[in-house]
Amino acid sequence: MINRDPVTCLKGIGEKTGELFRRLGVETVEDLLHNYPRAYDTYEPPVAIGQVREGGVYAICGQLLKTATVRRFQNMQVIVTVAKDLTGSLQLTWFNMPYLRTTLQMGQVLVFRGRVIKKGNRMSMEQPAIYTREAYEEKLLSLQPIYGQTKGLGNKAIIKAVAQALEQRQLEREYLPAELRKKYELAEYNYALEHIHFPSDQKEMLAARKRLVFDEFLFFLLAVRRLREKRQDIKSNYPIKPVKELLDLQNKLPYALTTAQQKVLAEIENDLASGSVMNRLIQGDVGSGKTILAVFALLQAAYHGYQGALMVPTEVLARQHFESIQELFATHGIPKKVILVTGSMTAKEKRIAYERIAGHDVDIIVGTHALIQEKVVYDKLALVITDEQHRFGVGQREALGQKGVSQPHILVMSATPIPRTLAIILYGDLDISVVDEMPANRLPIKNCVVDTGYRERAYRFLEKEIAAGRQAYVICPMVEESEMIDAENVLDYTRLLRKKMSPEITVEYLHGKMKPKEKNFIMERFAAGEIKVLVSTTVVEVGVNVPNATVMMIENAERFGLAQLHQLRGRVGRGSHQSYCIMVDASKEEDTRRRLDILNRSNDGFYIASEDLKLRGPGDLFGLRQSGEMEFKLADIFTDANLLKNVSEEVNQLLEEDPALEREEHRALGERLEEYLGKSYEKLNL
Repeated sequence: MINRDPVTCLKGIGEKTGELFRRLGVETVEDLLHNYPRAYDTYEPPVAIGQVREGGVYAICGQLLKTATVRRFQNMQVIVTVAKDLTGSLQLTWFNMPYLRTTLQMGQVLVFRGRVIKKGNRMSMEQPAIYTREAYEEKLLSLQPIYGQTKGLGNKAIIKAVAQALEQRQLEREYLPAELRKKYELAEYNYALEHIHFPSDQKEMLAARKRLVFDEFLFFLLAVRRLREKRQDIKSNYPIKPVKELLDLQNKLPYALTTAQQKVLAEIENDLASGSVMNRLIQGDVGSGKTILAVFALLQAAYHGYQGALMVPTEVLARQHFESIQELFATHGIPKKVILVTGSMTAKEKRIAYERIAGHDVDIIVGTHALIQEKVVYDKLALVITDEQHRFGVGQREALGQKGVSQPHILVMSATPIPRTLAIILYGDLDISVVDEMPANRLPIKNCVVDTGYRERAYRFLEKEIAAGRQAYVICPMVEESEMIDAENVLDYTRLLRKKMSPEITVEYLHGKMKPKEKNFIMERFAAGEIKVLVSTTVVEVGVNVPNATVMMIENAERFGLAQLHQLRGRVGRGSHQSYCIMVDASKEEDTRRRLDILNRSNDGFYIASEDLKLRGPGDLFGLRQSGEMEFKLADIFTDANLLKNVSEEVNQLLEEDPALEREEHRALGERLEEYLGKSYEKLNL
């Protein structure tokens, strides 16, 4: 089987199931093989019944005190029995499995594995899997993969499809040089691919993961280095000197730029006037005032008769930037024209926009990745700015840079606080500026970390803020319920809040599996104040500026990295009202509480990122990992920071010895890199 074949060529996957796989981003057999588990379920040795605690998943070995009985309850058949050992007894419950009545007989000794819940004063294990002692012995300490799922496509079906794909796939040629594999003790590629899905123990899983993470970093950094070499000291055809009009505008603004903003603005101005092409990254916390610096740079280009483009990751954010720039220009009488370009525009709207851009009827173009589609032709495109960089890959950075006849200046903005040592590696093609100061008028966000018992009080607090005219976000780690992961999900939580809150309060949901049009519609209604509570996954992390939103409530806060929690928190605190962040910790773990307390104590993203780096350990390899960072599926720049540094050194040495990767021992790696770059462009329809 060719790995590029559609997933529907696998036995048992028809068009309908293929559509469900597409919802997970899986179209080909190759996509399926690289759709890695998001976590693993470990078959631990059975524990004494007296040791089980509410909310945990356990295996127990017990003797049945009675034959299973069937009770009827609201159109459901509930099967109940009780298991005991020397330390206590535990009720076992199954739903709609009446055949168990004849299977489970008094006196049998079996192993039961499932989640323990508390009903009243009584502990119960619901829907446990049943094993003989011998059968469980075989599974002991093995790892069961848990995949991202969607309604109608459960974990078992995905496991079955992956197993079939692995069995029938075309094996791939090893492309890493032998000495590199030996030096870092890296598994062979095909072995790694198989054992990331089906490791027999943690050692195998970690070996497979290490190899695949190494590869992700390697190709990313090779691509970054290729960009750097293309751009290094390119003479600019667009020299842009500081202009008097910008100094006038700075003096008219209703606020003074912070010292950090002034320093970064001076660095941008020096780059633009230097005669070489600018390639600069501005790192700054959410709300530190990066956008006004971008507007100043765009205006500088416009006053020299050039065009500038600002690319952001969502349509709603693009529209907000467009409107705020227009308002700034109207207020201060700036005679420059701005246009918005998004994917959802009609063909006629796009045609008119393209004509205006090509005819230089507009100076500043704001939009989503629609700005890099082929049909947009610019006239003297001198400056390209991308916002929220971690949402744009290396391929996009390069593609937008190529839109001008001559190489434009590149400015990248990121609100992801990455420690400087890692930023230098990850953004190797860019010079780095940091806006490390917040505007004086910002009220610090008030934080609290609470357990699940606080929820009812939190709902009342949300209602109080909404009654005062404010809005709130509630973040859940999952889109829908999962049979394998116990965490709050967006769909059920929305239903719950609609019941708990007054009917006048509009509660809606948002998640990444929705169509772009639906997402835009929801975000626009939230921005307009029509939706009072938005229940969402981390998709809002990079969403929209809603100054009226004052509460960020994050469920299962223990499942997110600190840097990501800080990003989410940055969605509030953008207006003049006091804002709050409530982090609900469902883990009851002391370590987790200590970790979350860092956010409780500090609103400084760079401090939080460096603490996150110190605290991450092997236990954080899986779980719900940071979403959207760079282009990595498995790698995590915090957890894998040491490996990232090693790969960076190897890339430097490799390219020093063989810049074009032409030597016999590097040829396969060079071919694989071309494939990697090709896929980056494919994703962009370029």
